Amino acid sequence: MPFINECAVEACSYNVGSACHALAITVGDPPHARCDTYFVTSFEGGDPAATGQVGACKMADCRHNSRLECQAPGIAVGPGREAADCLTYSPR
Repeated sequence: MPFINECAVEACSYNVGSACHALAITVGDPPHARCDTYFVTSFEGGDPAATGQVGACKMADCRHNSRLECQAPGIAVGPGREAADCLTYSPR
């Protein structure tokens, strides 16, 4: 599973210091490559010792996607069309 190299979505409960601490995220709700794991609450979530990874990607049209699994060496998440988008998404 590729690592989330950077998350620039400060409001997400899994983000601490621009690092995602969700064990795994899901990307996409076609036709948009949003981070489906994005979550805002008053407390921090995830495992502080873990670096988030991409567990599933529903963006079958992405050049990094093979059988709904991300094959990119790593991804970046940040503000885009939605509050938290996969900035590595690239249509074929």
